[in-house]
Amino acid sequence: MGDSEGGDKYRSHLSGEAEKNTKWRDGAPPNYDSVNKLFEEGRTKVWPPGSLEEQVQNMVKTWEMEMFNKTRFADHKTLVDPNTYTKSLNGRKPITLEETRKIGGGYNSFLQTSLPEELRGYNPAVETVESAHLAFRTTFPRGFALEVLQVYSGPPVIAYKFRHWGYMEGPFQGYPPTGELVELFGIGIFHVDEKMSVEKVEFFFDRGELLGGLMRGGTKGSGGSVSSTSTGAPSCPFLASK
Repeated sequence: MGDSEGGDKYRSHLSGEAEKNTKWRDGAPPNYDSVNKLFEEGRTKVWPPGSLEEQVQNMVKTWEMEMFNKTRFADHKTLVDPNTYTKSLNGRKPITLEETRKIGGGYNSFLQTSLPEELRGYNPAVETVESAHLAFRTTFPRGFALEVLQVYSGPPVIAYKFRHWGYMEGPFQGYPPTGELVELFGIGIFHVDEKMSVEKVEFFFDRGELLGGLMRGGTKGSGGSVSSTSTGAPSCPFLASK
């Protein structure tokens, strides 16, 4: 997989005649040069061309690109049917694309929590699509790279282990940048058809692994100010975030 018409080498459906009428969140296709460089410098696996692992990795990257950047459901070419597609997180009730939009898009749907609002380092209930994108783009100016670490089963039910990573080179929700590596590990399950188009997805991961990494440089005061801590990582309540 990869865009054969001069686009991204890890993602399809970014450019070419088929995308000329696509509605992009920022008005134009995203540029992945920076995050691709981060990926190539920091990945722990280099899968053989044409292997199942490479196919799954590129499929997930393409799916993720569409979810975060294409605003019109009909433009999501990785899906079997945008109207019946669902996504679930940590065993929660599956949600549709329309429900994802209503709760503020991709970042908010991945960071849902039942924690009391005063304990949320990131509160998806008050963030919009725009504010969520701004928050994470500011925090990870080079992007948040993705690699597939292992594929447990092939189609039609693809189960795999993934690693996301980036460097906190910008502030996050009032917490100061540390410049340190922040990682997130998890399991993804993609239900696909014979063309590897996606019917539904399931994810299992601990949002606290991500948010704890973004809060380790200090603590945010009640007025929004940040004070440094002597122990590095603050205590993190996000483990109970199912």
